[in-house]
Amino acid sequence: MPRYVYEVIDDEGQAGERFEMVEPMAAPPLTVHPETGQRVRRVFLPPWIAGKSAPMRAERALSDDKQIERMGFTKYVKTDHGYEKTVGSGPDLKPKNS
Repeated sequence: MPRYVYEVIDDEGQAGERFEMVEPMAAPPLTVHPETGQRVRRVFLPPWIAGKSAPMRAERALSDDKQIERMGFTKYVKTDHGYEKTVGSGPDLKPKNS
C-alpha cells in the first residue's frame, strides 16, 4: 500500500505538522488527524527516483579508479607535498612550495 503525506491545517489555514499514513489507494483522503481530530490535507510531493545522475550513483562511479580512467577523468589525491595524480592522463601537478 502507498504512503501518503498529510499536513495539519491550523485555524488560519496555515500548514502545520506533517505526517505519513499507509492507506489503500481506493481509500478517500483523510480530512481530520486520526489521533487529534485536527483538520488535515493531503500533500503531493515529487517522487525521488535514483536515475543516472543520482548522487549515490555518482559516488559509486567515482570511487572506482578504473571507472574514472575509462570515463576520461584524472584523479588527484592531496598529499603533504601537494597533489599527486593517481589515475588518468591529465597533467602532473607541481608539489606545493615549488
